[in-house]
Amino acid sequence: MSIKKVVRYGEASLREPSKEVHKVSQKIKTLVSDLLDTMYAQNGVGLAAPQIGENYRVFVIDTSTGDEPLNPMVFINPKIIKKSGAVISHEGCLSFPEAFTDVKRYANVMIKALDRNGRSFVLEAKDGSLLARAIQHEFDHLDGILFIDHVINRFEAEEVLKKCNLPSIEVEKILDEPELEKEIEVLLEEKVHKEEK
Repeated sequence: MSIKKVVRYGEASLREPSKEVHKVSQKIKTLVSDLLDTMYAQNGVGLAAPQIGENYRVFVIDTSTGDEPLNPMVFINPKIIKKSGAVISHEGCLSFPEAFTDVKRYANVMIKALDRNGRSFVLEAKDGSLLARAIQHEFDHLDGILFIDHVINRFEAEEVLKKCNLPSIEVEKILDEPELEKEIEVLLEEKVHKEEK
């Protein structure tokens, strides 16, 4: 298997929705291995197929840290079946080298997908964990959505992108997420109250 070039922000293919996988063939198994090899080579937490120029509904995640054994997770044809709560997530992306900004995410998600052997599984990730946030981040890639589309402070994010020599935010792509925004406002108010005490 091999390490692939990661598609950078600005390339049109990152905005294209991906195709369903009809069969977990050898081609798809090779794609999964390439995704894992590339993710580990870049010290990433997750990587979606469109990020290596393959528009299939496949992504991989490994949230192990430090001395923990590697724990690669494979998601083929994923569907998020439940989401709730809200969290502010400080995120980056391998397609956005060195760029990090705060985005809105659900705190809890339940996802259904196929594993690398084509077996169906359901996974729940809660409390704004790294896994919960990574699932949403990678899932978005399959629909041509990028983490900056969930941005909390557009102007701050613009500065970050500029410093990293990346194209600016596509304002028309910023998502309207009223239910998440309400919950995030509450979180921000609580944070302010804590800081005032």
